[in-house]
Amino acid sequence: MKLHHSKHHAAYVNNLNVAEEKLAEATAKGDVSTIISLGPALKFNGGGHLNHSIFWQNLCPSGGEPQGDLLQAIKSDFSSLDNLKNLMSAAAVGVQGSGWAWLGFNPVTKRLQVATCANQDPLQATTGLVPLFGIDVWEHAYYLQYKNVRPDYVKAIWNVANWKDIGERFAKAKSS
Repeated sequence: MKLHHSKHHAAYVNNLNVAEEKLAEATAKGDVSTIISLGPALKFNGGGHLNHSIFWQNLCPSGGEPQGDLLQAIKSDFSSLDNLKNLMSAAAVGVQGSGWAWLGFNPVTKRLQVATCANQDPLQATTGLVPLFGIDVWEHAYYLQYKNVRPDYVKAIWNVANWKDIGERFAKAKSS
């Protein structure tokens, strides 16, 4: 995880900063072509930064279990925590190539949903769901420890899911 944070996440932040500087220069000059051309770099690196910022908060040793309103919502929307884990794990393992599996809150239906996003596409901008818990399924997230066995990594990530953080994100999303 240290390499993941210090190298991969840091690269998204550095590249986002460069893209934002170029955007500011292009905006000041009224250079619409350059502004448009920066879109993919902003999306990829901005998404990488957003996704990883949530990811680090979503993890902690002995992450516990969901409580209170979050647990009730999980039971209401997925019947049980085990069903949520199975559904989200299958989604994560099923991502083709690189991407993320997410537990998100739908502000329209007021329900929890599982979704996937390719690459570093940010959940909210892509689906409208408010991100609560993300599983990074880029190989850099698991390859050093789990080699090419993504299912083992996904199974293990539940052991360090920070349900306190996920619950706080849920409470904030519900109240917005």
